[in-house]
Amino acid sequence: MPRLRGACRVTRNTAPLVEVTDLTVRLGGQTVLSHVNLTISPAEIVTIVGPNGSGKSTLLRAVLGAVPVAKGTVRRADGLRIGYVPQKLAIDPTLPLTVDRFLSLPRRVSAQRRKTALDRAGAENLGNRQMTDLSGGQFQRVLLARALLDTPQLLILDEATQGLDQPGSAAFYERIAEVRSTLGCAVLMVSHELHVVMAASDRVICLNGHVCCHGTPEVVASAPEYRALFGTGTHGALALYRHEHDHNHDHTHDHGHHHADDHTHDHEPTP
Repeated sequence: MPRLRGACRVTRNTAPLVEVTDLTVRLGGQTVLSHVNLTISPAEIVTIVGPNGSGKSTLLRAVLGAVPVAKGTVRRADGLRIGYVPQKLAIDPTLPLTVDRFLSLPRRVSAQRRKTALDRAGAENLGNRQMTDLSGGQFQRVLLARALLDTPQLLILDEATQGLDQPGSAAFYERIAEVRSTLGCAVLMVSHELHVVMAASDRVICLNGHVCCHGTPEVVASAPEYRALFGTGTHGALALYRHEHDHNHDHTHDHGHHHADDHTHDHEPTP
């Protein structure tokens, strides 16, 4: 399958982290997903797009093992460490809860682990802040920090930028790309913001109860199945916040691995 020019070239272990085979999920007597196949390899970013009700969040929950499978299999690598950033999280506004305390629930987390996770999430100065005082972008970065506490091999995000403005969304996903580079983790995300996320992904899966099409962002954006769902304009898909990579990633999963990159960021609209 053709590669997107300038896409991030990643050296990966060939053993998949997650392998979904012929997956069918039924909820409330309705078939939500049908015959879905998906493989997630170490260090790659995979974005799932699709209309409302297409089964995107259900697929994530199936990968997490949180929904029953009617048919097919979901295989996860032995001992796979998964970090999860939910679509939203409601916190009682009257509850006095600092960020540091939030990161230590339900079990105590050392100050060093909290600091490392907050630094990686771009929330290094928020430890003493009240959760209810955070802006939307700060709140999402704290949720990201919580997902990074155990140094995951797979980071899963379910429309984690919902409610953020376009610059905030772009900044959040730039941070995700940095986390992938630092930790060598794979990223599986659901998004409704194609113009921000698609250009940063190694692969895109277009879902509508089944896999309509998949491939690099460029391949999916030009696919008839994608255009039938989203139209040809998609309000600037692949036109904004293109994140070019012209370098190699040599990822390992030990915590002390060294990584140096030469990044080129092009935030001007591209044709």
